Amino acid sequence: MKVLILAGGYGTRLAEETMSKPKPMIEVASKPILWHIMAHYATHGFKDFIVLGGYKREYINNYFLNYSLMNNEITIELKTGKITSLSQEPLDWKITVLDTGRDANTGSRIRNAIKLIDDDFLLTYGDGISDVNLTELVQFHKSSGKLATLTAVQPPARFGALRLEEASSTVLSFHEKPLGEESWVNGGFFVLSKDIFSQIEGENPNFESDILPTLALQKNLAAFKHYGYWQPADTLRDIKKLDSDLTQMDFKWLQPRK
Repeated sequence: MKVLILAGGYGTRLAEETMSKPKPMIEVASKPILWHIMAHYATHGFKDFIVLGGYKREYINNYFLNYSLMNNEITIELKTGKITSLSQEPLDWKITVLDTGRDANTGSRIRNAIKLIDDDFLLTYGDGISDVNLTELVQFHKSSGKLATLTAVQPPARFGALRLEEASSTVLSFHEKPLGEESWVNGGFFVLSKDIFSQIEGENPNFESDILPTLALQKNLAAFKHYGYWQPADTLRDIKKLDSDLTQMDFKWLQPRK
C-alpha cells in the first residue's frame, strides 16, 4: 500500500524553525520528523511514499537526493568521481515528492495524488509521531467495511473530541471541545479506500472540516483506538518533547537494522 504524507503547510506556529525549511523537516533525535514517520511505516512493510509537498518542497527534494551522501561513510575517488558507501545498505524506500501548491488545503493536496493511486492507501500528517500498530490498523480498516478509518487517540484536553459508537467504533460526530478525560481525538493515521476521491469535492476542500464530518454523518468512518505513544509537533515545546522521547525511548524504527 502507498503512504501519503501531508507535508505542504507553512508551519507558522514554529516560525523560528520553518523560516528555512518545511515543518516535517525539523530535526528531532538527529533526523527530520518526516524521516521518523517514514521509518515507522517501513517497519510495517510500507515503503512506497508520496509526499504531498508545497511550502519549501525543494528542501525535501534535496534531503532525499543527498541522503546517502549525508548519512553514510563514503569513499570518493576524485579522479573518476566514483563514490562508494562504507556503511549500511541503503534504505529500500521509494519516495515521490509532489508539488501540491503552497496554499492548498489538505483535501486538495490529497486529491492531487489521485493519478498515483490504484488501491486503498495510507495517509498521515508530516508533523506527528506515534507507535501505532500500522499492520493492525490496516487489518481493522479492511474488516470495518468503511470508506475510511482514522486512528483515535486520547491526548491532553487542548484538542477537539470525537464521539464514537462504541459497538462498531464508528465516528458519529466531531466536537470543538473535549467531552472529558475519556474523549478521543483524530490522531492522524488513516487508511482510505481509493473511492475516497469521490468525496473530495469543491475548489479547495479541507480534509478535516469538509470530508471527515461528512463521512461521519454517513457512518462511513471507522476509528481504530490507539492507547500507545502519540505526539504532535505543534509548538517548540512539542518539538523538545519529541526530541527527548525519541532519544530516550526504544522505538522499533530506531533500532539498528540487521
